[in-house]
Amino acid sequence: MGSIKLEKVEKWFGDVQVIKGVDLDIADGELVIFVGPSGCGKSTLLRMISGLEETSRGKIYLDDTDVTDRLPSERQLSMVFQSYALYPHMSVGENMGFGLKTAGAPKAEIREKVAAAANILKLNEFLERRPKALSGGQRQRVAIGRAIVREPKGFLFDEPLSNLDAALRVEMRFEIAKLHHDLKTTMIYVTHDQVEAMTLADKIVVLRAGEIMQVGSPRTLYEKPDNLFVAQFIGSPKMNVFDCVTEGETFQLSGQGSGHFGPHATGRSAIKMGIRPEHVAITDPGQGHCTGKVEVSEYLGSDFFLYVTCEGLGTLTVRAPGSLQDPWGKEVGLKFEEDNIHFFDSDDLTIAD
Repeated sequence: MGSIKLEKVEKWFGDVQVIKGVDLDIADGELVIFVGPSGCGKSTLLRMISGLEETSRGKIYLDDTDVTDRLPSERQLSMVFQSYALYPHMSVGENMGFGLKTAGAPKAEIREKVAAAANILKLNEFLERRPKALSGGQRQRVAIGRAIVREPKGFLFDEPLSNLDAALRVEMRFEIAKLHHDLKTTMIYVTHDQVEAMTLADKIVVLRAGEIMQVGSPRTLYEKPDNLFVAQFIGSPKMNVFDCVTEGETFQLSGQGSGHFGPHATGRSAIKMGIRPEHVAITDPGQGHCTGKVEVSEYLGSDFFLYVTCEGLGTLTVRAPGSLQDPWGKEVGLKFEEDNIHFFDSDDLTIAD
């Protein structure tokens, strides 16, 4: 078992509050990812769960047991950091088993657990090597293996892939996803990379200035953001957002024409609207919801990312099929998929269906 519960958790550094009354339930076996901009408190919150940072107020429970004041070694949680922190004079096997050795575990038990972890992480052939003979991805797997041998109730990952190049990050995302599937152990993972969050998480926690803005599955956060911050933070390229005026059942864009205003916004006035790049279609100039000039196009093979400047709206990003003839420098019309338009009120809250 490895359920984790945070109850009105706060963290203060002197007179500065960095975690502001966080409530969160993490079920046993879930892979939960903390995301948010730099300084939002995601790493601080992870360190509080691990016990490396004291909790100023509130409670932290592990399997319904209050561990708020317990030492890190008493919480049965293993942490994997951005830095591998491997001992250069020890072999891979010795690094993986060092924690068990210092805890006084029998040699036979250490060998058995190291071998089992190495098998899971495909490190069997590297057990006698020193860390300097490994690639960055292999070193990170050794660091994860060192955590696995302790058989913790949960794993805490603090931006573990930040030091890897793009290709290795993709490879290690696969490794961590497979590891979670195989071990079925609770994992909390901190990252600033929303691609990691969207591809790995069972549940994403979006943080801003020490507060939770929304908790939900990747699909929920992408399709039904609670507020403007989440709408723009989740998704790459990010959602296009611009001012609008609503009247009755219509909306009007600044400097543009009007369009049908969906019934999901009835009863609350919207002042902003948003549309994701893949929900904008290229059409002939003068048609659709607005017209603009393609200032830049980026060909990515399967897709084009088009940056279209529209008078009164600014630059909109459009995700178009790669089969499209490159429209760079041309004037085009943009038509929004009206079922996928998001509206926001004066408090930046989503006007829901």
